Amino acid sequence: MLVPVAKRGDLRKDGHQTDQRHLLQFRITEARLRPYPGIPLMSQSVALASTSVVTVPRFQASKGKQKLAVLTAYDFLTAGLLDQAGVDAILVGDTVGMVVQGKKSTLPVTLDEMIYHGEIVARATRRALVIVDLPFLTYHVSPQQAIANAGRVLKETGASAVKLEGGVLQAHTIRALTESDIPVMAHVGLRPQAIHMIGSMSKVQRDRERLLDDAKAAQEAGAFAIVLELIPRDIASEITATLRIPTIGIGAGPDCDGQVLVSSDMLGMTGEFNPKFLKKYAQLGAEIQRAAAAYVQEVKGGQFPGPEHSH
Repeated sequence: MLVPVAKRGDLRKDGHQTDQRHLLQFRITEARLRPYPGIPLMSQSVALASTSVVTVPRFQASKGKQKLAVLTAYDFLTAGLLDQAGVDAILVGDTVGMVVQGKKSTLPVTLDEMIYHGEIVARATRRALVIVDLPFLTYHVSPQQAIANAGRVLKETGASAVKLEGGVLQAHTIRALTESDIPVMAHVGLRPQAIHMIGSMSKVQRDRERLLDDAKAAQEAGAFAIVLELIPRDIASEITATLRIPTIGIGAGPDCDGQVLVSSDMLGMTGEFNPKFLKKYAQLGAEIQRAAAAYVQEVKGGQFPGPEHSH
C-alpha cells in the first residue's frame, strides 16, 4: 500500500525540497520488497540494488560480469530472508535429507519431498532464481523419466530450473530436458548421490581430464550453469575459463563465476562441521541455544510472561 508522499516543492525539516518521483519510486520498491510478514526490510542500498528478477538468461549472462551468490533454502522464512538479502539464486537442494531430515546422505530423499520444499521456497521468493535438485533415481532410468519428473517440479513448485548430477553420462538427459524447455544446472566433481561409488563426502576430485570432459559435455548438452564441488582451484579455474556458462563453486576456489553454500553451514548451525571451504558468517546455533535456555529459565522461574505480555 502506498502512503501519501510530499508534493514537488514541499520543504523537508532541513529546508531542502523533496522530489515526488523519487519518493514514489522508493515507496513502490519498498512495497515490492516487503512481501514477507514479520521480516524486516534490508538496508535501502542493498534492497534498491536487488529489485531485478533473476531469470535463467540473466543468471547465465552474468558470466564474466559479476560474481553470483547462491545459498540453499528449504522453508518459507529462510527463503524470504535470503531473497531480501540479495542472493542471485536459491537452491532447494537434496541436502534437505541431511540438514532437515537428519539422514546420513541425500539418497533417501524423494521427488515428492523435493516438490514440497521447492513449492514453499518458490512461494517465498520474489526476485532470486529458484533451482530444485532432482533427487537420486528420478532421472537415471531414461530421459523420458527425467522429463516427466523435472516437468512435475516446474509445474508444481513454481521454480525456474532443476539441477542434476553428472556430465558425460548424463549429457543425453540434459539435452532431452533442455529440448523440452526445462532449464538445467549440472553438477560435477564430488557428486553426493554417488557417495557409495566415491566412498567419502570429503574426497577432493582431482581427475582433471574427466572433470573437464564432464563440464564440457554438460555445457554442450544445454546446461545453463554448472556446480563444481570439491575440485582443486587450478582445475576449477581452467574449467571456468573454458566454459561459456557460469561455474558455481563449493570447495572449488575463488576463480569460479559464483559460489554456493548450504545456508545452515554458513550460518553456524551445524556444530562441528568445519570443512576447509566453509566460512561461517554467524553462529546461530549457539545463539539459538542461548535464547532457548533463557526462555526455559524464565518460564520455570515465573518471569515470563510478565505484565507487559499479558492481556
